[in-house]
Amino acid sequence: MLYKYDSQKLVYVRTKRKLWAAVILVVFCSFSSFLAGRYTNPKIMEDLERDLVVISIESDSAQNSFSKHKLVEEIKRLNIQFPHIVMAQSIIETGHWSSEVFKHNHNLFGMKEARVRINTAEGTNLNHAYYIDWMESLYDYAFYQSRYLGGIKTEESYFQYLSGSYAESPGYVSSLKKIIEEEELKKLFE
Repeated sequence: MLYKYDSQKLVYVRTKRKLWAAVILVVFCSFSSFLAGRYTNPKIMEDLERDLVVISIESDSAQNSFSKHKLVEEIKRLNIQFPHIVMAQSIIETGHWSSEVFKHNHNLFGMKEARVRINTAEGTNLNHAYYIDWMESLYDYAFYQSRYLGGIKTEESYFQYLSGSYAESPGYVSSLKKIIEEEELKKLFE
């Protein structure tokens, strides 16, 4: 599946380009550059690399190893709304990235496998969605956010939504706010 991230609308949209056509284009441009010693049309390659996201089933575990810094950078790159709240969710849902669901499922947010919306989950394990790596979990949250939270404009509205539709614990929002303040999460995204 090929998706293009629209950073203005904060959503991934399925492209009209076919996966096989994109692969053929990349192979053709790579082969052409090999023969010619340079890209015949570097603009095509730049646009392709910048605009397309290929949801793949393979992962390079060394490249995709988790760190708090990498999570912050990826949240910024994806232009996720209210990033400090999302970071706090990740901390709470994984117990600072130490829970079994995170370790075994690479699940940053305690997400269940989605049945209705686009998602990146590989299935269910430990009663939660499991992913190839932590980045797939973040992409899934981005899909979730764009599907259900895209119209929310204020931090308080975001907290209200999470309280009513996301969290199982009645003190979830209070816990999020406490983590945001204690760990100064807003500063990470300035």
